[in-house]
Amino acid sequence: MPNKPKVPPEVKIVAVEDYLAGRKGFVQAVHEVGVGETTFKSWVVLYKTRGARGLYPATTNKQYSKETKESAVKDYLVNQLSVDAICEKYDISKHTIVRRWVKKHNNHEEFSQPNSGGAIYMIKGRKTTIDERIEIVCHCIANNKDYGKAVEKFGVSYQQIYGWVKKYEVGGIENLADRRGKRKDEDSMTEVERLQAKLKLKEAENLRLQMENELLKKLEELERGLRID
Repeated sequence: MPNKPKVPPEVKIVAVEDYLAGRKGFVQAVHEVGVGETTFKSWVVLYKTRGARGLYPATTNKQYSKETKESAVKDYLVNQLSVDAICEKYDISKHTIVRRWVKKHNNHEEFSQPNSGGAIYMIKGRKTTIDERIEIVCHCIANNKDYGKAVEKFGVSYQQIYGWVKKYEVGGIENLADRRGKRKDEDSMTEVERLQAKLKLKEAENLRLQMENELLKKLEELERGLRID
C-alpha cells in the first residue's frame, strides 16, 4: 500500500500546469505549494513524461532494465546530460534514482535485471561445443558480464553462462572443455585453435577495459569541472 502523499495530486497538477503554461514563475510555484525546488522539478518531469497521472501515487515501483540503467549512466557521464534531462528521457520519477545508478557504476558494481518472473532463469541448458562456449564467454566479457543479454542471444541457461565465465577466470580456455566421456575428445583443440581462442578472449577483455577507461576519463573531466566551478 503506497504512502499517503504530503501534497494532494490535484494540487501538484494545478501547480505544474500553472508553471508550464507560464501563469506562474518557478520560484512562485515552488513557494506556494511549499516544497523544495528538486521535488517540484521531479513533478514537472513526471508530468511531461506521464501526464497528470504521473503525479498520482504509484501502486507499484517501476522497474528499469539493465540496459536502461547503463544508458542513463552513459548519458550522464559521457554525453553530459543533466539529471533532469535523463529523468525526462527515460521516464524516471526521482533524481535520486539516477544518482544511485551513477554511484553504483562508479563503485564498479553490476546492474541487475528487473524481476520479470525469472524469465531468463527459466531457459533450460543445452549441449554446446567448445567453440560456442568460447564465443559466449567472449560476448559476456566484452559486454561487462551481462549474463541476461547472453542468455537471450545464445539461448543457453543463465547457470551455464555464469559457470563458463567463472571457469575461464579460474583456469583459462582449458577450463571450458567438457571433460565427460566422449565430450572430452570432441572438445580437444589444436594448438592453433587454442591460440586463436586466446586471442579472441583477449580482444574481448581489451574492449571491456577500453569502455571502462573511457567512462572513467569522462568522470574525471566532470569532477575537475565541478571543482573549478
